[in-house]
Amino acid sequence: MSRNFYILAATLLCFALLLAAVSFVPSSLQPGLPANASLWRTGSLFLLLAALAAALIGVLSHLFEQVDRRSEEDRKTARLKSRIKKH
Repeated sequence: MSRNFYILAATLLCFALLLAAVSFVPSSLQPGLPANASLWRTGSLFLLLAALAAALIGVLSHLFEQVDRRSEEDRKTARLKSRIKKH
């Protein structure tokens, strides 16, 4: 599950970098596109923030999956130890 968030974060980061690069291109090379560089930078900033949020969600979900997996293993080993002591 966390891998999907990492992929989403990487994709959003690529688009943010693309928008940041477009903000530095002269307006004569962008016919039909908004020439306002602050618009491109604002869009880039929002995509960057979304990428950071997706990466944070990915890290947290990976952390909770790991904790869940370890607690499951601890329960199994505790169950095995209790069965061994009874016999």
